[in-house]
Amino acid sequence: MSNTQAATKQPKKRLLALDILRGITVAGMILVNNPGSWGKIYAPLSHAQWNGLTPTDLVFPFFMFIMGISTYFSLRKYDYKLTGECFKKIVKRTVLIYFIGLFLAWFGLFLRGALSDKTLYEAAFTFDHIRMLGVLPRLALCYGFGSVIALLIPKRALPWTIFGMLAVYTVILLLGNGYTFADTNVIYIVDNAVFGPNHLYTDFVDGQRLHLDPEGLVSTLPSIAHMLIGFFCGGLIMSTKDNNLRINKLFIVGTILTFTGFLLSYGLPLNKKIWSPTFVLTTCGLASSFLGLLIWIIDIKGYKRWTTFFEVFGVNPLFLFCASGVFANIFGSLRLPWSAAESGTITLKNLIYQEALIPLCGGDATMASCFFAIFFVLFNWVLGYFLYRKKIYIKI
Repeated sequence: MSNTQAATKQPKKRLLALDILRGITVAGMILVNNPGSWGKIYAPLSHAQWNGLTPTDLVFPFFMFIMGISTYFSLRKYDYKLTGECFKKIVKRTVLIYFIGLFLAWFGLFLRGALSDKTLYEAAFTFDHIRMLGVLPRLALCYGFGSVIALLIPKRALPWTIFGMLAVYTVILLLGNGYTFADTNVIYIVDNAVFGPNHLYTDFVDGQRLHLDPEGLVSTLPSIAHMLIGFFCGGLIMSTKDNNLRINKLFIVGTILTFTGFLLSYGLPLNKKIWSPTFVLTTCGLASSFLGLLIWIIDIKGYKRWTTFFEVFGVNPLFLFCASGVFANIFGSLRLPWSAAESGTITLKNLIYQEALIPLCGGDATMASCFFAIFFVLFNWVLGYFLYRKKIYIKI
């Protein structure tokens, strides 16, 4: 990441509650992405299989919402005008985040190949199976397109633009069999036509296997609207100096969006894997209300002693998320000699999970899987805490 910029000190007048919410979501993303075993997960730490909503389904959309708020703050220095310099910065950051995502996808394939019977050359050239989309590519596309849209349209037109994007996507889903997990789904058809099955995530629902990517191209449209809702809320925060008024506005927006999303879900189900319009409204509403609650707890009441753990993640969010992806691949691919294993070797992850945590949990594999995820969060936190203490803030 040669283009990564490291600041020597934090920007002044940061809203601590926003950093904490960002940190909670990053810690949550690392937690749910790294169980000891994908077959042994507590229900709240698992995504809804298709329609529905679990606590885990809130983590990524919360981060997307926060990204919208942060984008509003960062574009203030350009007076919210799409100048040449501003456009160059947006494009540069979009490309950087997208290709970091591709690198992480490639790195996992390379590491598994290099540590198997493949030559380094064969392991390196695995581009025919690299996933083109994913969490970081989605963040990149939503940041890039969302920023340009927000700067090109008048602020008063932003709510109508968001509504229009969600309305168009609703029509696409209803006419394109979008709520059905099948190869007739318009999301499946378009993504497979553009990228091909080898470059998409493979999902399973009720035993059925399908290349329907939860961060697909078609479902990026409502994700951009999602980011723009965060951008709109960033405007509410920035235009209001009094924290009491800020939380009032955030609670009002949160209540309206959450109520509307749940109400419409009777006809348009909540579904993270297709990023349904009701999923956008509900999760943005919950994120807005949660941010309002955190502002009240942290910035108004001053209860800050508990915040340091999450602030560590919140001030270096993307860097630590990327680092967790690198560490996850190393833990899952690096094999160590282990005579008790049938093959004579064992991965570092399984050494910790199977040989250490499962016995410590009395044979409860699900509990051990959860403890491994917690251990992995703490492992990444140590790196983040080192940066935090040195006041190193890496901006990607």
